[in-house]
Amino acid sequence: MASSQDPAADLFGEPPPAAPPPPGAPRPLADRLRPRTLEEVVGQDHLLGPAGALSRMLALGSLASLILWGPPGSGKTTIARLLAVRSGLAFVQLSAVFSGVADLKRTFEEAARRRRRGEGTLLFVDEVHRFNRAQQDGFLPVVEDGTIVLVGATTENPSFALNGALLSRCQVLVLRRLDDAALETLLSRAEAETRLLPLSPEGRAALRAMADGDGRYLLNMVEQLLALPADTPPLDPAALAAVLARRAALYDKDREEHYNLISALHKALRGSDPDAALYWLARMLAGGEDPRYIARRLVRFASEDVGMADPAALVQALAAWEAYERLGTPEGELAIAQAVVYLGTAPKSNALYRALGEARDRAKATGSLMPPAHILNAPTKLMRNLGYGTGYVYDHQAEEAFSGQDYFPPGMARRRFYQPSDRGFEREIGKRLAYWERLRAERQG
Repeated sequence: MASSQDPAADLFGEPPPAAPPPPGAPRPLADRLRPRTLEEVVGQDHLLGPAGALSRMLALGSLASLILWGPPGSGKTTIARLLAVRSGLAFVQLSAVFSGVADLKRTFEEAARRRRRGEGTLLFVDEVHRFNRAQQDGFLPVVEDGTIVLVGATTENPSFALNGALLSRCQVLVLRRLDDAALETLLSRAEAETRLLPLSPEGRAALRAMADGDGRYLLNMVEQLLALPADTPPLDPAALAAVLARRAALYDKDREEHYNLISALHKALRGSDPDAALYWLARMLAGGEDPRYIARRLVRFASEDVGMADPAALVQALAAWEAYERLGTPEGELAIAQAVVYLGTAPKSNALYRALGEARDRAKATGSLMPPAHILNAPTKLMRNLGYGTGYVYDHQAEEAFSGQDYFPPGMARRRFYQPSDRGFEREIGKRLAYWERLRAERQG
């Protein structure tokens, strides 16, 4: 039986009997520094602090099934193990990458046997989002009847990656990437376990930045530094970069991070913050995003959020896209950055976006109304006899090149869809529209 004190459950449930490792056997630093209690977990005070969700559950003695959603190295596996210890449950671990339906069935049967003996089971499923719909549905009955307490770990947004039925039976808890203070705590613990690291204060800060919020990755880099000779002089950021391979930025071009960052870029532009927009642009480029995708989104932004407040914005966005196509990476990325700054500093208006939306709604509501006869061409005698083109006034021959005729379908009242703002070029457009409105009222008299 997997006891609550034994964290080493095998892939399919029960841990095989194993002798303890011989004295002096090598163990990764991250394993040696693994927290032994929930109080030692860093960076997740919103869950494990006095008012945290997990603390409240444990205080009430009612641990619910959970989905732990967070980035790599934030402590999902450790928290699951320690929850089992604190709750007196057998800890069983499965990986959705290596397990199938047969493995789940065997694990559920073993949990049912424990339950008949009056023992509970905490089943930890790593990468739970990798199970397909049928496999996820297999958890429903054993979660509902209390055979297992499920703790699933995922780096993907559960709203997209997990079945709604499974989500409704679990509480989703969000783990945060480790902040600078939490990473420094891990560094201090590592030094207490080993020796002082050969780092200058600037190098130490650079090491934390390179970890990118991942505690496991930080400790792996610490191990590389500990392999250096003990008399190594303190490393500054440049020397540290030469010793360690820099980690690729966390970015999945077809997953949630992709949409998070393009959303951040779009909203920074909308908020007229070119500096923040450049930062998100740089994050996307560093993550390997296709600059063409960014260029397409900038073209969209130029019409949606700038529009007629600065008609040149669309020209600038298209020019940046074309420049990138001609120059490629990295030279063409500067043109995209230029478009980002232009759009971020341009006057904003979504009047065009709203106008098209309202016009579409009205077009759906009115159906297939015919245009007024006077603006229809009449290339045949029959069409002329039907009144096509009768009464049309050629605007260029009218006074001020404005006839004031009605171009909406007969029986449909005029509707003002486009309402220009008083920002940028739209201020002038508003004056023109007001002027033409007065002329129209006079000439339709």
